[in-house]
Amino acid sequence: MSLHKRNLPSLTSLASFESAARHQSFKLAAHDLNVTPAAISHQVKSLESEMNIALFTRHHRGVELTEPGALLFVAIQRGFDHIAEAVSQLRLRSDQEAVTIEATTAMSSFWLTPRLSKFWAKHVDIPVAQNVTDQPGTSAPSDLHIFYGDPDIAQGDCQILFRDRITVLAAPGFADRHGVTTLDDLHRCPVIHQTASDKRWTGWQSFCEELGHDGSVGFGHYVNNYMIALQAAQDGMGAVLGWETLTQHLIQDGRLVQMLPEKIDAPHAFYISTRKHAPAAALTLRNWLVKSVPPQG
Repeated sequence: MSLHKRNLPSLTSLASFESAARHQSFKLAAHDLNVTPAAISHQVKSLESEMNIALFTRHHRGVELTEPGALLFVAIQRGFDHIAEAVSQLRLRSDQEAVTIEATTAMSSFWLTPRLSKFWAKHVDIPVAQNVTDQPGTSAPSDLHIFYGDPDIAQGDCQILFRDRITVLAAPGFADRHGVTTLDDLHRCPVIHQTASDKRWTGWQSFCEELGHDGSVGFGHYVNNYMIALQAAQDGMGAVLGWETLTQHLIQDGRLVQMLPEKIDAPHAFYISTRKHAPAAALTLRNWLVKSVPPQG
């Protein structure tokens, strides 16, 4: 319903009147609203003319509310107070809405979650909700999406997080038990294959061929989740391919060791995409995550 259908004057004239009444001065009202005193006077006169009633008694040193003016002033202040309270609640609700970020189980556990504790130390007012899934595209769009692969398929703005290297990892003592010292010895030990539907993740065949090896490895265990593959390797079930950045804390903790010296560059990088019209808080988190990555040569 429009203001005219409500039989209300313009908001400009009401705001000018409210400020003049509050300050008991056209000059101070003008300063308050960043306009000229003449503009305040014009708006008040327009309001008085529309209502056919005097709202102020003019004096040489200022103005004084008439009885009708005082009645209108109280009503307008109550209305403005209700509006201010509603706006404040809406802003608070908007500020408290969590930034949503999608990542795989491994990326969330090994890379994102450890960083969020540091992010919250500086941005306690920005809640973050993680959408953890190993099946991209099966859930509602998130504000941010961390993924491994082709940036051209990303929805929205996309920035690189980091590039990684891939090596062979195993539980401590595993290589010695199976007599593995070179790539040619991989046929002697069990290996763990990740059977993910996303073919961008490097498998044993591609890894060995990149190093000029025929790709022959020992019998294997097959899992469809990288977290399970890493846990199986820690339990001594087999060797596993490790993305260094994702698995570095497992190596630092001694739960996995680099089994062979060979490494290859991962064929894809890790990226973070930002949904169109994402809130400012999402941009704050994205920029912080990008800056948290050490420069790569």
